[in-house]
Amino acid sequence: MNDTLSLLMNHRSIRKYSARPVMDEDLRAIISAAQMASTSSNVQAYSVIAITDAAQKQRLSGLAGNQAYIVECPVFLVWCADLYRLKKGADAHLADKQAYADSTENFIVATVDAALAAQNAAIAAESLGMGIVYIGGVRNHIAEFSEALELPELVYPVFGMCLGYPDQEPGLRPRLPVEAVLHQGTYNCNGIETEVAKYDQVSSAYLSERTGGKNSTPWSELMARRLAEPVRLHMQDFLKQKGFMKR
Repeated sequence: MNDTLSLLMNHRSIRKYSARPVMDEDLRAIISAAQMASTSSNVQAYSVIAITDAAQKQRLSGLAGNQAYIVECPVFLVWCADLYRLKKGADAHLADKQAYADSTENFIVATVDAALAAQNAAIAAESLGMGIVYIGGVRNHIAEFSEALELPELVYPVFGMCLGYPDQEPGLRPRLPVEAVLHQGTYNCNGIETEVAKYDQVSSAYLSERTGGKNSTPWSELMARRLAEPVRLHMQDFLKQKGFMKR
């Protein structure tokens, strides 16, 4: 186990932050590290919006589920898939050629680019003693959230990220067994139920300890509840209105 693996294996979501500020030079270093993540064909199809103003964080928190740590963290980062910059940069060279910035493939490219860059940023932040938590709630009211950030066409907020110095030491959440995730040569459907059952025991024990015995719901049951809930069904219409996935 080297230092890099140790850092990765000790990741945890941080939802309580100290008052210690994030220095501008550290934020720039984190974003610079994010920029070195892999990117499809070097399109770099993402942008990051850093929010430090208390009133703006309060407003965005209200649109993202009223999660207190959005307000309390020193810096709230919004990671956006961004094909607008790509299209603007290329327009002068396209002449009469048809552009496909609105394709589903380019939507996937931009979304993956944003996710890869954000994870680089998370690791960079943790290497500096900071902590993060991802915020999918930015998609709860995504049209209003996008309007608040003045996002143009072909830009959408993929997720938010709270950033700051931890004021808590949460336990490590166990993950699925490697055997449930790693396949050799082809996808192996055999044994999935067995591996999930093993993880159910581990995750149930973890949840029971974390809640002082108040909750021990196994992972598979929690996932069944999630799949049965119609979450953010507005996303498809919103993305198409923003110019994504038209073909």
